[in-house]
Amino acid sequence: MRITATVITFNEAENIRAACESLAWADEILVVDSESTDATREIAAECGARVLVNRWPGFSKQKQFAVEAAMHDWIFSLDADERLSPELRASIDELRGLDEAQLAAGYRVARRAFYMGRWIKGGGWYPDYQLRFFDRRRGHWGDRLIHESIVTDPDARIETLRGDLLHYSMRDTAHHRQMIEERYAPLGAQQMLREGKRTSLLQMAAAGPLAFLRSYVLKGGWRDGAAGMTIAKLAAHHASLKHSLLYDLQNQG
Repeated sequence: MRITATVITFNEAENIRAACESLAWADEILVVDSESTDATREIAAECGARVLVNRWPGFSKQKQFAVEAAMHDWIFSLDADERLSPELRASIDELRGLDEAQLAAGYRVARRAFYMGRWIKGGGWYPDYQLRFFDRRRGHWGDRLIHESIVTDPDARIETLRGDLLHYSMRDTAHHRQMIEERYAPLGAQQMLREGKRTSLLQMAAAGPLAFLRSYVLKGGWRDGAAGMTIAKLAAHHASLKHSLLYDLQNQG
């Protein structure tokens, strides 16, 4: 088993060195950059990564571009703000000793987020399983605008690896809100419209409170103290804004 680790980037100078160091075990590190204006590409090259530049086509398409450009069939996809835990690294090392016939088509990993100075347990943020390690001959990135995921062959076997993918996505609550307003809610609304979903004034009014209850109560966000409360409040903001944007989109045409 030979592995290409892929990372897509745009202005990730603060993160890319640590990301590459976390992937030093891979046979190839491939960074696909969407025309960064900072030192992302130079730092990645210094770390031994092969760097390609591709104009931004969207999350799924950029990640699939990286898959197709990889030197090896086994792909580990990492975001620039993620790192592998030692246990996850050991789990991958164990797979290298298996025969091809013993391997699954893909492996999912639990992702753990660091937020407001602590590792989050509830709110639906953990274990947040992600299919990130896969054989490209049996899987590819699906065509979604946001929350992109791997689509595997119908008969593909998927297994779960031990260890966590460590996620350092939000610098602070202001950054969290910015990500919701500039990326997650607008792209989420567009994805819902593409899937034929529609909303109403009643749904717009209910989306926020329901998202708060789901995050804080049903998903155990209360266990994370002030961080859990903040996550639930911003989940409500996200849901309300997404439905509002969807309402505008569906009435434009």
